[in-house]
Amino acid sequence: MSEIVTVSGLVATTPRHLVTQDGLPITSFRLAASHRRFDRTANKWIDGETNWFTVTAFRQLAINSAGSVSKGERVLVTGKLRVRDWDNGERAGTSVEIESDAIGHDLTWGTATFTRTILVREPDPAEDVDSEIEEEEELVAAK
Repeated sequence: MSEIVTVSGLVATTPRHLVTQDGLPITSFRLAASHRRFDRTANKWIDGETNWFTVTAFRQLAINSAGSVSKGERVLVTGKLRVRDWDNGERAGTSVEIESDAIGHDLTWGTATFTRTILVREPDPAEDVDSEIEEEEELVAAK
């Protein structure tokens, strides 16, 4: 199963950030999503069941979310839902994962300040040679 979903929830674990041997940045965390409803007879809010998701981000989203998302914060996550059954011989279960396309703070619960990421590109070796020549010419002209 692979569906696009948007889930609002609480970051339940400290986000774990790593970079693979191939240089792929990955950040993951557990997300707890509880549905609340208002019970008119009791005149109060009631918590429903909690759904648990493992959220995984890759590349630039992984880098940005590792520096922006913390345990205990409310976030919105959009991405591909993956539900998989597993069995390791001793135990069996089902994992519910979201391969995220976007992650953001849920502004219903607070405010946020946005800082645009400046993408760093790899330097071109030819540009380095040109700049070194220019620097040498400037030094010679200054003498």
